[in-house]
Amino acid sequence: MYLVDMVFNDMDKITTALTGAHKLYLEQEYQSGKLMFGGRKVPRTGGLLISRHTSEDELKQVLDLDPFVRSGAVNYSITEFEAVMASSEFEHILT
Repeated sequence: MYLVDMVFNDMDKITTALTGAHKLYLEQEYQSGKLMFGGRKVPRTGGLLISRHTSEDELKQVLDLDPFVRSGAVNYSITEFEAVMASSEFEHILT
């Protein structure tokens, strides 16, 4: 699994239209099950994603086409991790 930390580096570029394009673009990854969770940081300085992509390279290809990244409004970092514990509600993710 991967944790993606997205950081806004140009808030002037974060418009309603760009945010909508970002969400629409990532929707296909949620539909495929490769993106599991995502949301805004509080305060709104960026966002976080939890991914089940098969490789970091595959994930980078997806992120590099994200409208937020392509616009230059966002930078991201990726941390790979192995989920080994979960509440009973999410145990199925550990397989």
